[in-house]
Formats: sequence, structure tokens, C-alpha cells
Amino acid sequence: MKKFTIYLSLATIALSLSACSFTQTKATSKSEGLIASKEMEKNKTYAKTDFSFEVDPQTFAVSINENGEKAQITQPQESKEVTDLKQSKEEVSWTYPTEQINVHLKKENNHLAVSITSLSDEDTTFAWPKLDAKNYILPIAEGKTIPNDQKEWLAYFKQNEELAMSEAFSMSFFTTNQKTFATTFVMDNTFNSDMLTNTEPHLTLEANHNFIGFDKNKTLNYRLYVTDNDPVAIAKTYQMDRINLDEFKTLDEKEKENPEIKKMRGALQVYYWNSRILTTEDIKWGKLPQMVDEPIFQWIGELLAQYGEDGSEEYLKAMEAFRNNEGYKFEKNTFLTSINYVLLYPQFYNKDIFKNPDAQAQKLIDKGIDKLSEQDLYTLNKHLLAGIIGDLTPPLEQWGQASSSDVFKDMKKSGVENAWIGLPNWANGLMNPEMVKTAADEGYLIGPYDSYQSIQENASIDWNTASFPNKDLYENATVTKKNGQKVAGFLGKGRKLNPTQIFPDVEERFTGIMQNKIPFNSWFLDTDAAGEIYNDYSPEHLTTQSEDVAGRLKRMNYFDKNGLVVGSEGGNDFASKDMVFAHGIETPVIMWSDPDMRENKESEYYVGSYAALDGGIPSKYKKVVPIKEEYKAIYTDPAYSLPLYKLVYNRSVITSHQWEWDSYKIKGQTNERRMKEYLYNTPPMMHIDKASWEERKQDISENAKIWSPFQKEALQHEMTDFKVLTEDRLVQKTEFGDKLSVIANFSGSDYEVDGAKVASHTALIVNDGKETIVKTEG
Repeated sequence: MKKFTIYLSLATIALSLSACSFTQTKATSKSEGLIASKEMEKNKTYAKTDFSFEVDPQTFAVSINENGEKAQITQPQESKEVTDLKQSKEEVSWTYPTEQINVHLKKENNHLAVSITSLSDEDTTFAWPKLDAKNYILPIAEGKTIPNDQKEWLAYFKQNEELAMSEAFSMSFFTTNQKTFATTFVMDNTFNSDMLTNTEPHLTLEANHNFIGFDKNKTLNYRLYVTDNDPVAIAKTYQMDRINLDEFKTLDEKEKENPEIKKMRGALQVYYWNSRILTTEDIKWGKLPQMVDEPIFQWIGELLAQYGEDGSEEYLKAMEAFRNNEGYKFEKNTFLTSINYVLLYPQFYNKDIFKNPDAQAQKLIDKGIDKLSEQDLYTLNKHLLAGIIGDLTPPLEQWGQASSSDVFKDMKKSGVENAWIGLPNWANGLMNPEMVKTAADEGYLIGPYDSYQSIQENASIDWNTASFPNKDLYENATVTKKNGQKVAGFLGKGRKLNPTQIFPDVEERFTGIMQNKIPFNSWFLDTDAAGEIYNDYSPEHLTTQSEDVAGRLKRMNYFDKNGLVVGSEGGNDFASKDMVFAHGIETPVIMWSDPDMRENKESEYYVGSYAALDGGIPSKYKKVVPIKEEYKAIYTDPAYSLPLYKLVYNRSVITSHQWEWDSYKIKGQTNERRMKEYLYNTPPMMHIDKASWEERKQDISENAKIWSPFQKEALQHEMTDFKVLTEDRLVQKTEFGDKLSVIANFSGSDYEVDGAKVASHTALIVNDGKETIVKTEG
């Protein structure tokens, strides 16, 4: 792979960082609260009150009259029979007897309230509204503005004709732009709702709602808000709606309950890969050929043959190569992978092999192998191995530290003051608790990836998140479709778990991991905020999508109450009160279905595999790849992007990229994405191991010196404004309060505003009159 390194162009910055002085405001929390309250007061003013409505009950077409302008905001549907029609100036209701649907509309102070109620005890569907507009504003990921005739978006919606809103939309609304105003359809939630798309001759949308027979709540509520055609007005109106529903909680409020959250402010998002406690630096390779016939190495082969998913063939070949003094890079990696793998095995202890355990190992053996915690098991196995391989390795306490703890110390020394460090599995921490302790001691947040999405009947040690001691779960706690089939697990393997049925198992896993006091202070929950939710038709535990989500939020809350800073993949806002950070709002998964990206390994667009031969970063997260031109409008083009989520949740949820698409992943877009990270207050994300830290150390650490103080200031405020400054939409500005702003110039031409010149492909930060330029080279 071509080396691709980006260095921050500090030499071109006219004003030094010290002059920029992003010193966090020393105001008391009370005065900060007053500032935020002032900002929030303005947000109440965006929804218009001086409008009236008209509706045709037979076709359910709705028109809005606002300031002398009338616009039909929902298209007529096929005419239906209407009964029980009741109508006044401000209110109308009726029934569709054939569909068994009751409808009620009422003009409230600043919105039109629409409720649609199913009168049936069976599963039914009802479609409304039907939309045909010149432009749509949708909360896809961070937010998008979508002309109805844009060719890449038409292609996207042709491929995605039915979007589950709970998964596809990060927030519970959608907006159409009329000629003189915008109409935003806000829902209590998007559960059981799909957005149907039609692309001929241009993009039209229709919301389709599934009423579940066993769900006691059979009413869908809409609130239709009328605002200016301004994304700020739209987002702030939605924010006030969430506040009115008691569905909004600031970081300040969360931090009062869990002080560890403070460490998240200004933190880089770092996934750290160190799957080996024994690394290549720890082995004295010259001694190995004389030791290959030792019983311990034969025993490792037997363990792999019996319990390893891939068997022992490659390991035995590697050992034969070492015997012949022909052990090179591949053989070394095979040896290290094998030896680190068997250290996880509860079957590792063999009294005929390990005849003289040291004192700590003997103490653990005396407890009983089957009674040991997972961390104690790993400690035992390390001591057993260290006691028998002699000076092939350095002392046990040094194993793996050069590629883990030492890197964290160097990060801090290099200027990375704040970081969230995610481990790909809790086993990485339990095998190397010194690494976790070092990260915590340096003031970083560190936590494991964890998942309760899938269960396998016989999960391998490689997929421990899909394994549970309670073997009844596979049959009795998994999701059943209406037709009686079980919902398949991730990648089609195993089954999907019902979150309402496994809370005791969540507690059991967590207490097992933490029982030796490993200092994890964060937890990442896979997909819990991604909107992949289910109605479970299992007769023993009928579960609605609302109850499914409640089960996910209960476990999020459980980890928070245990002092951990909780994040999740996705970030959809039904979880906004319970999570602190989210990965996937800024850059979601890009085209999961494209075979050139996922299957064709010869394609330049192939994103990589989950495997890492050297125990470091898998190529899926390390390989730098371009994305196809037709996907740029959907995922990365700033012309179609809006900071809707940040306009709502800047003070509530810290959002970044989905971990497959970190800040360095997309070839040729590192600079553009960094500019957008500042524009949107999005933490940089990166995958690191020792080698990649050394490669990108300068860029990461210099950027951190600007990023951390910038975000600490930005998080004290609402994102108060967003403006598009040029007709091509390539120069944009955001504001955080009265004194902090960012102008990002994505165009090929310089831009000048209010005496400040913003060079092409550059972002300018202005904080209380002081300027800093953000630009990368490479």
C-alpha cells in the first residue's frame, strides 16, 4: 500500500497557537448555564404561529396558508370512504372505516397536530404523508439537503426504495421545502415507520406506518411545524420539540451524574489495536530454532488442533521452518498469532507440561481453573508460559508494553491531552491490564467494544461477544419474525437477541469482566443506537420496537450508573439522553452492498478485511481507499451536507465517524474531512497501533493541540448558526455562541469575508477575534 501521511501545515499559520488562545472560558457553571439559556430562548422563536390549514379528508391532502401564501404540503392519495367527519375552524377528525383508521388534526399554537390511530387488533399499515417537493431536508446521518432531481441521489433512492426510518434517519423528522417556507413533519419516534421512495420522473416520498396488533399504542403522532426555509430554523424547532417531550439532556447534566464524562471533552477518538501480549519485539528469535521441540510448543499445536478455528497446520509449518532456520516474517507472525491465541484458552494448563508453576500461578491453580475470572485465567496462562520458555522472552511484566503502554505515554508527552481509546474487545484489556491502567493514569478514557446484538449456538473464542454462559438464550431469548422464523444474526450467523430478555446476562458479563478491578472507564455498545430494532413475535415474549429500544437504553443506563462513559454505533437520537458519544453520525457505513468495496479484493475500492496478520490494525480500518464518484454526493460532498444533528445536539452528544471510515480512510479527502470536523465540531477519529502512531504522530499530535481546546469551547454552546456563503455551497460557516465560528472553504478559489481571507481548501477558526488556520498537506 502506498504510504499516505498527512502533516498539519503549522508553518503556514500566520498566528501562533499561543496567540490563538482557545483557553476554556473560566465562567462558573452558573454563568455558562445563563449563556446556554439565552441561546435556547432564541430557539423557541423559529416555529411560526400565524398559519392556517386546509385538509381534504377523502384524499388526506393538506395545505398550509402562511403569510398570504398557500402551499399543498401533502399530495392527495387515492380517495377513501370517510365517516364520522367532525370539523371546526381549528380542528377536524374523521374515520376511514375500510382501513379502520381514525384521523384527528388540530391547530395548536405553533404547529398542526396530526394523530393517526389504528382501530384494528391486527397488524395493519397506513401510508401518509405523500410528498412531492423541489427539495427535501432529511436527517440521514448528520443531515442532508436533497434536490428532487439530483442524479446521484436519484440512483441512491432507486436502490433504496424502502428505508426503515428508525435505522436510516438519525432523528424523528423529515422536511419539505416549499416556495416561501418549510414544513417539518416531526414524529414522537420513527419506530415501525418506513420511508418509501419513487424516482420517476423525480424524487417523491411517502411515509408508511406499520401498526402492530399486539402493541397497546396504536396512535402515530405528527407535529407539523412551519418555519423559514432555513436548516437552523428546522433543526432548532425540532430541538424544542424534543425538549417538550423530555427527550433532551445536555452533557453538563450527564456530567453531574457521571464526572468521568468531562474527559470526553476535546478527546480524539482512537481505536487502539494491540491483540498480542507477546509481540515480535518480545521474542529473541535467534533462540527459537533450538527450542521448537520443547513440549510446550508441541502442546500449543495440540491445543490449536483441538480448539482452534483454523486448526494447527500453519503453526506446525512455521515451527518446521524455524527448526530449519527459515523463519521469516510470515512464520514469525504465525507463531505469535498462535501463541497469543492459546493464552486465551481455559484448557491451557497441563500439569504434565507446567510442572513447576511460580507462586502466583500455583495460587490461581489452587483456586480451581473453572473458578477463575477471565482476567485471572489470562494471568495464570501468562505466568505458566513465562515460567517455561525461560529467556526466550524478557520478564513477564515487560510483555507487550512497548506496543501499548509506552505508546499511550508518548501520546501524552506529544501533546495529546484528551483521548478516548477504544479496544476491539475486552479480552485485549484483560490480557494486558497494565495497558488499561496506563491509559487511565494518563487521563484518557479507555473501554472495550461490546455487543449484545447476536448470539451463536456455539460461538468461537474469536467471537466472544456472541457467546453467553446461559445456553437457554439461543432458543428462548432470540427474535422471531411474524412467520415464525428466527431473525439471523450479524453476517447471517446465529440469531438476533431480544434486549428485553437478557439484562441479567449483561450484568453477568460486565461483573465478570470487571471483577478484578480493571480500570475501564468507558464502554462502547455496538449498534444499540443504530436503529436496527425489532418487533419480536415470540409467543413467550411478545416485544414491540418501543420495548426493544427500552431494553437497549436500560443497559446503556446500567453502564453509565457504573461510572462508565457510554457510546454506541449509530447515534440515532432515541438514545441521546443515555449516550455520551456516537460513532457513525458524521460518516456512516459507505455502501455496504457494493461488491467492489466488500468482496472484490482486486478492486481499488476494496475496503479491506477483518484480518491482521501482524496483530495490528486490520486492513479494513487501515487501508486508505478512494470512494466512487457516484457515492460522494451521498456521503462526503459538503454541498449536500447539513449539520442538522449538531444544531440539535451539539451540547448533548459528541459524534464522530463510523469506525470503518476514520479521518484518514478516504483517499484524497483527509484535508476536506478535517475542515468539516472543525466546521461541525466532530472529533477526529483514527485507528492506531505502534507503527501507525509513529507514522502519523506529528499530524495527530499537532492537530490535537488545536482540536482539544477548540472543542472544549464549542461544547459550552449551542451550534447557534449555519450559513452557506456561496452559490455553489462550497463555502460554509458555523457559529458556536457569539464568539466562536468556523468558515470552511471547500472550493478551489480563495474567499474573503469581513476582511478575513480564507484560502481554498482551508478552514478558518475565529475565537473572540483571534484566528487560526486549519489545513493539511498531502
